[in-house]
Amino acid sequence: MASIAEKLGVRAPEDWGVQPVPEERRVLRPFDFAILWGDLAVSLLVMVAGTLLVPGLGTQRALLAIVIGTAAGTVLLALAGVVGTRTGVPTMVALRAPFGVRGSYIASGLNILQLVGWAALEIIVMAEAARALSDEYLGFSGYYLWIVFFGVVGTAMAMGGPIVVVRQWLQKFGVWVVIAASAWLTFHLIDAYDFGQIWRAEKTGPYPNFFQGMDIVIALPVSWLPLVCDYNRFGRKAGSAAAGTYIGYAIANAWFFALGVLYMQALQTEAGDIRGFVNGLVGILVPMTLGWLALIVLLVGETDEAFANIYSTAVSIQNLAAKLKHWLLALAVGVVSTVAAANLDLIGYETFLLLIGGVFVPVFGILLADYFVLRGREYAVDDLYRSAGAYWYLGGLNPVAITVWIAAFFVYACAGQPPWLLEHVDFVSWVPDWATHVGGTIPGFFFSFFAYLAGARLFLYHAQPSRLRTAAESEAGLSG
Repeated sequence: MASIAEKLGVRAPEDWGVQPVPEERRVLRPFDFAILWGDLAVSLLVMVAGTLLVPGLGTQRALLAIVIGTAAGTVLLALAGVVGTRTGVPTMVALRAPFGVRGSYIASGLNILQLVGWAALEIIVMAEAARALSDEYLGFSGYYLWIVFFGVVGTAMAMGGPIVVVRQWLQKFGVWVVIAASAWLTFHLIDAYDFGQIWRAEKTGPYPNFFQGMDIVIALPVSWLPLVCDYNRFGRKAGSAAAGTYIGYAIANAWFFALGVLYMQALQTEAGDIRGFVNGLVGILVPMTLGWLALIVLLVGETDEAFANIYSTAVSIQNLAAKLKHWLLALAVGVVSTVAAANLDLIGYETFLLLIGGVFVPVFGILLADYFVLRGREYAVDDLYRSAGAYWYLGGLNPVAITVWIAAFFVYACAGQPPWLLEHVDFVSWVPDWATHVGGTIPGFFFSFFAYLAGARLFLYHAQPSRLRTAAESEAGLSG
């Protein structure tokens, strides 16, 4: 007999876990990806990240760093997404190819930690803004009530999955009202403040320099790299999915970073102070005509960031334990993220961003070198799930990739010389002055990319030539 849910026409969301999505179920178009990634880039947290640029750069140089950093970081995001679209697998499974099946577990563990942190930060930002609204119009703050509310909303969306969120929420409603609210925020900034004075504002402190500022900008698209294949695996064609991803994310990321810079100059809040910035923004919006509505719309738009972080945390856990159900993991992650939001210390947001860059920029330098150069854009997908396949290497670990990853992290840290490193490590004084003026992202990425190419060709091709042959290459050799 049919279940009650089936009689009512209610269908459970499809759950592919970490298995490849069948080609017939890869249904998202370029427009879908532009909407998804554009909406994911729209965030009050991106505005807060923009405020970090102001002290060391001033307005004009900060905006230039935003344009260049967004262009560079989004290229990495779109290219990494190609791997997911062509293979149909989530990001952490794709990392099994260069790092080894067990090596991907290391990346999964780090990804789980950072995604829970991101989810908690998103819930905090939404709760802070909602508290200010309820305090103004309802006479109570209800901060912890709002934390629970937004935690529940993000968890419910994560349990629904990407297809439901994109097709039933973002396309039909979410993205359009967010665009309207963003346009209103931009108009209000130009209309209510002396834009000429904001434009001419100079730097007020020594940090960050220009390339360190670019690192902060690049850190936002880089923070999505460990998630991108989780969503782009549902794309119909790799090239068009990459184009939609790039256009949607780049426009929205640059827009909201710029709003963060400009509103900080207008509000004169402390750089990186999430509560201070959100409360200051709320303070000027609430009294304005339609200001409260714009803020509510931004809160609605912010829910998809919480959804994405909770959803992909569950997928990363499945890379470690594939038999666990996604909906159950999403529920558990949502609970943990909500509890973390209620207890999280917001100090150190800048450090959080830079650590993400230091960890994951090298990972994707290695992945892109492996996929696009070494293996000619072909992975033997079946071998990603085998303990004796092409990606097992030495006991499930690729020592070349892991060694390069560790080395590239130190290259990133030494070249960028962020304050969190200077306070604890003395050896950065050995780094030449010229190397500290280019930030950490460019050296970290190119070092990992070329060092892995060299190491793989020297040690893996010579020692284990069969390990670097894909199924397609093997078939071509047999037919020849």
